[in-house]
Amino acid sequence: MMGKLLSILSKDYQPKQDIFVDFEDAKPTEDELVLWTKVREVLEEFKEILQEMQAYKGAANEIREAISNPNDEEKQTTAWQTLCPLVAQLKRYYLFSKLIEEIVPSILERLCSTDMTPEQHLETQQALFKQFAEILDFTLKFDDLKMTSPAIQNDFSYYRRTLNRSQNSCVDQTNDVVSNELANKMSMFYANATPMLRVLSDCCTLFVSKNKDIPVENTTDCLAKMANICRATIENPALYSRFQSEETMLFCLRVMVGVIILYDHVHPVGAFVKTSNIDVKSSVKVLKEQSAAPVEGLLNALRYTTKHLNDDTTPKNVKALLVT
Repeated sequence: MMGKLLSILSKDYQPKQDIFVDFEDAKPTEDELVLWTKVREVLEEFKEILQEMQAYKGAANEIREAISNPNDEEKQTTAWQTLCPLVAQLKRYYLFSKLIEEIVPSILERLCSTDMTPEQHLETQQALFKQFAEILDFTLKFDDLKMTSPAIQNDFSYYRRTLNRSQNSCVDQTNDVVSNELANKMSMFYANATPMLRVLSDCCTLFVSKNKDIPVENTTDCLAKMANICRATIENPALYSRFQSEETMLFCLRVMVGVIILYDHVHPVGAFVKTSNIDVKSSVKVLKEQSAAPVEGLLNALRYTTKHLNDDTTPKNVKALLVT
């Protein structure tokens, strides 16, 4: 599959084009292998973190009892002991976001460098493209779970209040203390409705501002082509029929949305203007053609986490599509 021709989409989709990226089994080339191996070590934690997030129950009952009985030392101790392992989990996710901050610029540097066009990059570095897509996929899954888990914010708010009132500190399994300073940083992280997406957006924006030798167009064109490839794969039965799993279709949808959001944050005028290299209108229509439940969160991500949707330059028909 890696040897197949990759014809990159422009905004006007031509169904007969041979456009295929192997999101299921792209193998690294010799040139990609070192970075791909480094990134894989980080990506291997995705599954476990998402499973933990899905199982997160929180300490609502223990906190309620402690607040209702402020003079009951036993209830205070029970709440604190219940919170400690939960805060250790939240600490792990925060520190994991810092790992993502470290690896994403390395991937972007390879996919957006000036020695090749975006088309050539995505044709010859499909394994790195796939890893970047997997980071986007994880980001949207993580944030969706966070948004549907109010216990996370409630637990951490109570933890911080308790930490400020006492000399106690929460110690995780590696005996690392969640200090007051670290708790403040974690609080800022979890205060975001979509914390991982915020990290990724800031990371891409910082990459563009720091790497003056890489024109911003290289980064935005690469992101645009990623989004258009994902949309075309979903639209074209000849392409999506080559995947072995239906989950890969949902993967493409999440990556498409994630890339649109990143593009909107990185590009000076965003993703929604008429001159955008991403066909946002067609992308939203593709989302709406899918089953309602899995994609409503993705539509909400476009509605509430993009930067330029409500600008005057956004066509009214695009705004209307996302409102309804």
